[in-house]
Amino acid sequence: MADRPKPPEDITPDDFYLKWIPEQAAANPDEASKIKDINAVIQVVITGEGGGEYYMELAGGEIKTNKGKADAPKLTITQAIEDWKAINAGTLNPQMAFMSGKIKISGDMTLAMKLGSIMGG
Repeated sequence: MADRPKPPEDITPDDFYLKWIPEQAAANPDEASKIKDINAVIQVVITGEGGGEYYMELAGGEIKTNKGKADAPKLTITQAIEDWKAINAGTLNPQMAFMSGKIKISGDMTLAMKLGSIMGG
């Protein structure tokens, strides 16, 4: 199995959520089968300078991303911009970041665990 593609190290949250994720989803339709049974809205909050709020809508194997606050997310993930960058660069393990309190998760923990296993963090 191939490694999950890594975004460029200097990518901004805007480019990551609004461009890179949709491009990866379009370029890798086989990956859609991993999320086909997930119907949820996931809010991502990145704190600190350069951060922002984004949400992802997963439904029927498709993913749509937007900037801002979702009306009723099933899951909210909050992290500092530095930790977000380290996770994307592959220098910080997402599970270790959660266990050490660098990532805060609220909402559907079963969904969080399912996403963690899908993303191979």
